[in-house]
Amino acid sequence: MLPFLTEPTAETAYTQQLCQQFGLTLADEISGWHLAWHNEALVLRNADLPKQGDILVDFASGATSYRRLHGGGKNEAIAKACGLTKKRDLSILDATAGLGRDAFVLASLGASVTLVERNPVVAALLYDGLRRGRAIAELSWLHERMTLVHSSAWDALSGHSAVDVVYLDPMFPARDKSALVKKEMRAFHDVVGSDTDADALLAPALKLAQKRVVVKRPGYAGFLALRTPTMSVTGKNNRFDVYINSAI
Repeated sequence: MLPFLTEPTAETAYTQQLCQQFGLTLADEISGWHLAWHNEALVLRNADLPKQGDILVDFASGATSYRRLHGGGKNEAIAKACGLTKKRDLSILDATAGLGRDAFVLASLGASVTLVERNPVVAALLYDGLRRGRAIAELSWLHERMTLVHSSAWDALSGHSAVDVVYLDPMFPARDKSALVKKEMRAFHDVVGSDTDADALLAPALKLAQKRVVVKRPGYAGFLALRTPTMSVTGKNNRFDVYINSAI
């Protein structure tokens, strides 16, 4: 497990809570990837790569906020793929939540989203991002529309109550060479590893989803589990394969 760097200003009950909730360990000295506090936010940092920069979940600023305000809303490919152009109050289970950006867009459009993340480090980042986001007046709806579950995708798909849509975004080797993608993909491959069980998620997802399963894929990637979707919606940088169980 990655160590959690303690700092004088961060040794609080909340730090202890995160350690207990996500199985993190405290350390006074670290190397490589570790969790730390910066400006009262939980960040993922690499002590050996200072130019790497911190990775955090921030729903109130940066690319995530810009996407909410200027990304096109229901005209985004992900919204069309999930059926949010026809019905806004859908229940969606994001079984591979990652840093929560797609889940945030779906929730901002009115969906109730359950974010499932199995990696304890990423889950802790999500938990802290939601905590800070809920404290901002314009994002007060996060409390009702975004719920975090620290679990494997398989367990969540097998034990969760029925939802309208299951959303899958398994990690895939990226060809995008932008600085942001390179930074985050390096961290995710080092800390999280690869989604070797991604193909196995499609069958339970189809069983759980009442209306459709949406799988996010790079444009060059094949279909998940080699199963041809009902249709595909093409975005700027990705493709959304849609497996329809019933019309929304």
